[in-house]
Amino acid sequence: MLTTMTVLALLAADFPLAGTWTLTAADRITPAGVREHDYGAAPKGRLIVDATGRYSLQIFKAERTVFASGDKKRGTAEEYADAALGSSTHYGTIAIDEAAHQLVFKIEGASFNNWEGTTQRRAYDLKGDALSYRVPTAPDGNVPISEWRRER
Repeated sequence: MLTTMTVLALLAADFPLAGTWTLTAADRITPAGVREHDYGAAPKGRLIVDATGRYSLQIFKAERTVFASGDKKRGTAEEYADAALGSSTHYGTIAIDEAAHQLVFKIEGASFNNWEGTTQRRAYDLKGDALSYRVPTAPDGNVPISEWRRER
């Protein structure tokens, strides 16, 4: 007899991105071709993908400014800017377009609300428990790169 946990494990085995991933790099390639840190030298992040492709993703710059007031409703302009620019979060569904070798993110909600309701395609590389992908080119010409390691 199959249990719910067994069925979920079988489904996850069929979807190669299923699992919990820890961020190992959040960099960018500049228009000059130079790779730089985009979220500091030690970014933090988590990507969780279920067996059906529903995902939740968070990336944080470790060196974000703390709010001196201790109250996020009473921050300074610098504190608010650092909070917004030092994080990237979104959720929705993710699929793999094997023919185009791209991940397809259908973003339902995001900290940068311009992304909500959009579909983003990202070139990727998946080798075992290592995943990397390139985010679409930003308006400043930089190409963000995210690298993840699946937790076991």
